Amino acid sequence: MPSFIRHPKNFWIGIIFLAFGTAAIVIGQDYEMGSAARMGPAYFPIVLGGILAAVGAIGVARSAFASGDPIGRLHLKELALVLAAVLLFGILVRGAGLAPATLVMTVMSAYAGPKFQIGKALLLAGCLALFAVLLFVTLLSLPMPVFGPWFGAN
Repeated sequence: MPSFIRHPKNFWIGIIFLAFGTAAIVIGQDYEMGSAARMGPAYFPIVLGGILAAVGAIGVARSAFASGDPIGRLHLKELALVLAAVLLFGILVRGAGLAPATLVMTVMSAYAGPKFQIGKALLLAGCLALFAVLLFVTLLSLPMPVFGPWFGAN
């Protein structure tokens, strides 16, 4: 690590933000920009990418001035569990429905945490599943089954 970097966490998160922001800007170049009053398909990704890149640049600059702790170890097991939970949600939501997929994803993601307690995880999962059903199915009227064909629902 170069000697001018005094806060490695700010530096690396800044680099990640810069990369994603720049990628959004580059990808958005192929679409019509439009204006603030009549936004084209490129407007949102380019503006959001610009903001993200600016935040990243600020993070990289701050890493040279503020001192901070070094980056700890990479928690691969926990990352794999959360990624698997999100992928499993995508697989389950069609067959099992929104509520069971949300329950499974929440409990599996909570299991990745160091203070996992099954009771608290199930309570959180139930509340999140209820919130997801109320928001997406009831309020937004998205055509998403609460319980899918695996549970005999249509």
